[in-house]
Amino acid sequence: MKLVKKFRPPVEPRSFGSGLIVGCFLVSMTFVMLSRNDISMDHLSILNCLPSSSSSSGDAAPMSSTVEEDTRIRLLGRTKQIDASFINPPDGKGEEGISSSCESNSSDCKTENDTQVLNGPSTGDFNESDGGAPERKPMCDFSDYRLNICDMEGDIRISGKNLSSVMLVTHTGSRERNESWQIRPYPRKYDRSAMAKVRPLNLTSLRRHQEAPECSVNHTVPGILFSTGGHCGNCFHDFADVLVPLFQTAGPFHGQVQFIITNQQGWWMHKYRPYLTKLSSYDVIDYDNDERVHCFDHVVVGLRAERDLMIDPSRAPRGHSIMDFVKLTRSAYSLARERAWAAGGPPGTKPRLLFIARGGTRRFVNLDEVVGMAREVGYEVVATEPDFIDVARFAHVVNSCDVMVGVHGAGLTNFLFLPTNAIVIQVVPLGNLDWIATNFYGDPAMGMNLRYLQYDISVEESTLTELYPRDHRVFQDPESIHKEGWLRLGDVYLKQQNVRLNVNRFRPVLEKALQLLHERN
Repeated sequence: MKLVKKFRPPVEPRSFGSGLIVGCFLVSMTFVMLSRNDISMDHLSILNCLPSSSSSSGDAAPMSSTVEEDTRIRLLGRTKQIDASFINPPDGKGEEGISSSCESNSSDCKTENDTQVLNGPSTGDFNESDGGAPERKPMCDFSDYRLNICDMEGDIRISGKNLSSVMLVTHTGSRERNESWQIRPYPRKYDRSAMAKVRPLNLTSLRRHQEAPECSVNHTVPGILFSTGGHCGNCFHDFADVLVPLFQTAGPFHGQVQFIITNQQGWWMHKYRPYLTKLSSYDVIDYDNDERVHCFDHVVVGLRAERDLMIDPSRAPRGHSIMDFVKLTRSAYSLARERAWAAGGPPGTKPRLLFIARGGTRRFVNLDEVVGMAREVGYEVVATEPDFIDVARFAHVVNSCDVMVGVHGAGLTNFLFLPTNAIVIQVVPLGNLDWIATNFYGDPAMGMNLRYLQYDISVEESTLTELYPRDHRVFQDPESIHKEGWLRLGDVYLKQQNVRLNVNRFRPVLEKALQLLHERN
């Protein structure tokens, strides 16, 4: 009260002026302090779903409860945007099993596949102990709906068998916050069934004074650490989830890169060794069974990817496209034919047509009849099942053909080996599978400079008629089956169904393919 009375009138003009200066100074300082808080929070709000807790070192200034609440609101808004991108990927279609949760009001930020931000990066603008130098960028990017990737530079130490960790030893001041992440390096993070089969990796940044394992091997080239777990073993996923993404990630290094593989399986390595040796000049490191500490200056953990079996040149390093991967494939397996059959060639030559003869589900039950019709149309016909292990042998069979016919399924992935301008005919079973067929095989085939024809079977051509009455919802309301989830859909329309082609109905499709060969070659 005494202070208040001091400024009550009447007062000396000089005393009033002094008080006014002091008051203005106090107000200014308060405004500056509040502004600094707001600036700090603005930087927090643009981070990708990171916790609002203080630094692990305990050096960060405490935030008021009001500021903490504001952070949670802003982070929650970002979280909802990320979740929506998981459920509705950029191509506009959701996929069964997609899920994510990011609890911005807890100390962790997780998805249900156990990808975690255990302790995010520092949020300040500058590191005071480094003389105002900008802090490093976060070493991991979780923003993509399909994958998480960590691109790290510095003193990196990798220990697989015993510690399952990747450590970045930093050389910054003590005020910079540590980072701690856990990811599964496989580019299908929305698919819980796949990610459950991928070993989680712990990524941490350690300040120089903290203990770090001593290097056993020092590498002079960058490293790429990825998994061959997940759905590997299925031809489609081998290419869509690993080989094409690996090409995108490793291609810019021109072979001067070291692969470190977790969930490694001997048969998989043997099967795709031609790709691995084309993309890296070094023997692969078995992450799960190597006891040494490997040290690098640059490591990428995870693989870059976009849509399945497709590459966006505008996003790919050096503008690579899927055709660059096709060229790599032809080189890896010494595939001689670059273009499909040309009319006017040597007398008596016919275009070759390949039927992918599935041995399990979705097989042609009247294959012999269909092959006879194809020969009548004017093709030399080959009917065979893909070889699970000997990729090279089957790649040469496919490359020798000009038209490939197959029921929707992983076997169609072998169109990678076809020559340019060849024709892919996808036979689509019952079940409203048009989007799946086009997205996973039709669009990629056209992206590889192949021509694409689609044949949707009729009810009479499905063996489901032998299992269900004609008025069953399997025929009358396929969308009701879709709503029951991917497992139910797959069981009915993919596992239970085979195809009995109506040769008279299918014949015009083969005639159209022959016409296209004459027109374009």
